[in-house]
Parts: sequence; C-alpha cells; structure tokens
Amino acid sequence: MPKPAAHISTRSSSFLPLANPADERKFVTALARGLEILRCYTADDAWLGNRDFVERTGLPKATVSRLTFTLAQLGYLRYDSSLAKYALDAGVLALGGALLAGSDLVDLARPHMRALAREIGAAVSLGCREGLDMIYLETIRSETALTLGLTPGSRLSMLTSSMGRAYLAVQPEAAREALYERLVSHAGAAGPEMLARTRSEVAAYASVGCCYSFREWHDDVNAIAVAFLDPVQRRCLVLSCSGPASSMDETLFRTVIGPKLRVLAARLGLTPH
Repeated sequence: MPKPAAHISTRSSSFLPLANPADERKFVTALARGLEILRCYTADDAWLGNRDFVERTGLPKATVSRLTFTLAQLGYLRYDSSLAKYALDAGVLALGGALLAGSDLVDLARPHMRALAREIGAAVSLGCREGLDMIYLETIRSETALTLGLTPGSRLSMLTSSMGRAYLAVQPEAAREALYERLVSHAGAAGPEMLARTRSEVAAYASVGCCYSFREWHDDVNAIAVAFLDPVQRRCLVLSCSGPASSMDETLFRTVIGPKLRVLAARLGLTPH
C-alpha cells in the first residue's frame, strides 16, 4: 500500500484561543505552552530537538528551552545528550494509561470491534477529539486485509477523516461553526476546499447516520465513521472502519459496512443530541 498522504496538521502554531475570552483570567499560559510541547510528537517522531519544537509551536527559542528542561526534570521528556534531542518519557505513558484504564467502554468495545474487523476484513477504530485532531484510543486490524498500521495515539485530520467529520456532525451548530473557522485557519491553502467537502458530509449525517472519507485522507483508503455518546463519561466517541480503496469500494461502505457500524455504535453508547 502506498505511504499515507502527509498529515495536514490543524493545530495552531501555539495553543488555541479560548472559546470564551471571559475565562482568560483562569487560563495558565505556562501550563498550556508545556502541554503544547508534548503535543508536538506524532506517531512518526521518536526524537525532537528544541528547533523542532520552535518550528511546530511558534514559541520563542528561550521559552522552548525552559519548557523542555522542566518537562525532562518532571519525567515527561527524556534528553539524549549525544543527539541533543528529547523523547517522550514514562510520565506521558502514565497519563495515557490512566486515561485508558479509566474508560471501561474501551474494554467493552474491544471484542465487538475485533469481531466486526474479522467479519468485514477491515480495520475498526475508536477515537475521540484532541484539540483540532481526532486521536485513536484503540484500533483492531483485520488479519486478512492490508490496512494502515495506525495505533492508539495516532492522529487524524478532522477535516479529511471520516472520524473527524462524524464528530463535527453531532456537535451543536454554534460549536461546529466555531470549529470550522479554527480548522480552516490552520489548514493552509487547501482549507476552503477541504471544508467544502466536510460540510457536505456533515450535512448528510442526519439522513445517513454516518460520514465518509473516500480516498481523501489517503489515496488508497476508504473510511466510514459513526459518533456516539459514552453513557458513563458523557463524552463523544467515534467508531470508524477503514480499508483499501482498491479492494473495498464506496458501495461496500455505504450498503454493507455502514449498517453494521451503526448497529455497533448503538450497542456501545447513546445517540448524541
């Protein structure tokens, strides 16, 4: 399978502005900047240097230097003097483990996802929103079909992925429009075209109960996603199925996989309002 298309980051060059400016007095800028450093890492990044952090966050070099030193002292980053770069350390893993351990729904969903992946010969994933991206909480790949090796922690563009579009489709209109504005402003020149396709998918969600992404996130990947509400934690989660476009066409996703995915979402959670 060809390599994935370059991920179009929808994160800002620094932390995102508050939706409600009245909350600015409560906002701790230093903490936000430290977390933005940790968010610079993707599934393809093992080591990053201060120059990488400066380029990805837009923060001053001196600020980045202080932040990375502090994060290393606290066990969230590990410094290699021979490389002059940092890797994520055990502190981050502990936070991620706590998130997954606190989500009984992931454990509940896993056997159902495995059964569906085996039945349809595709990958089945569970994700949620993180900033302006969608992030995988779990993914089960079929043993019989060639699929992309995305793992928990992998990020997807909200504008080009079926998962992101399904999340947008179930948000209140005002919140969705605010997200659209922020997404486009950070998507570069391709933003308006990407937004137009996303709006079309979102508009169709009410009638078809899902969102699609056909050869958009990757030139040989078709995908479908359905959003639902975690009945315990009351957060919006998204189930998706993806497979090679060369062997799994749009009709299969619309007529076979879509109904099965909607049934699974209804079994796991509540319908978002």
